Amino acid sequence: MQKLFVALVPVVLLACHSSSKTSGQAVSNTLSAAEKKQGFTLLFDGTSKNGWHIYNNKSDGSAWKVDSGTIYLDKAAKQAGAGGGDLTTDDEFENFHLKLDWKIDSAGNSGIIFLSHEDPKFPASYQTGPEMQIIDNAGHRDARIDKHRGGDLYDLIAAVPQNTNPWGQWNSVELIINKGKLEYYQNGVKVVTTTLWDDNWKEMVSKSKFKNWPDFAKFNKGHIVLQDHGDRVWFRNIRIRKL
Repeated sequence: MQKLFVALVPVVLLACHSSSKTSGQAVSNTLSAAEKKQGFTLLFDGTSKNGWHIYNNKSDGSAWKVDSGTIYLDKAAKQAGAGGGDLTTDDEFENFHLKLDWKIDSAGNSGIIFLSHEDPKFPASYQTGPEMQIIDNAGHRDARIDKHRGGDLYDLIAAVPQNTNPWGQWNSVELIINKGKLEYYQNGVKVVTTTLWDDNWKEMVSKSKFKNWPDFAKFNKGHIVLQDHGDRVWFRNIRIRKL
């Protein structure tokens, strides 16, 4: 029995190591029968960056890599000189239901920006688009600030409950916009709901860091953006349907 145990230990350790590798995830990036019936389409095919470009085409985007069914920001490659920038859909969307999975590295920060207007006069995607926050709540200092935690409508509404999984673990999220109504779901739970552009929305913006940004959240149609905040972040199963 002792010999058998010793022989199995390396196998078990190897299995644990493999399951923790960020490139070792078994990801299908396919649509279920129900999703097809509902009209969902894939924004990420699992093998390429087709349908995406860097916001305002500031770089070649080579720091964004595709591996084992995930699209991720390679921090080391970017630091070595590969082109980064916010990864932006070629298409624009108005009323839609977006689903995706994400995970972040230790002490990492990123976000899902939406209704972003692409124009050279806006150097950054977040100058016009609101954001669903992606962050390591336990490890990044920005998460100490209310409304800056995972699943929050960044700097505007805190997610309730706070149910973001720890760094290195996948989170499944949904973002729904339909005729001004905005909803966030994280790990199967609704965490944010609000109405865009009404008086309450305008008051929230006026009390936020965006108060002096005249074009913030003023567009009812725009791009979906995966933020390059300089940290390793992974995405998979990105799908959308127009409402």
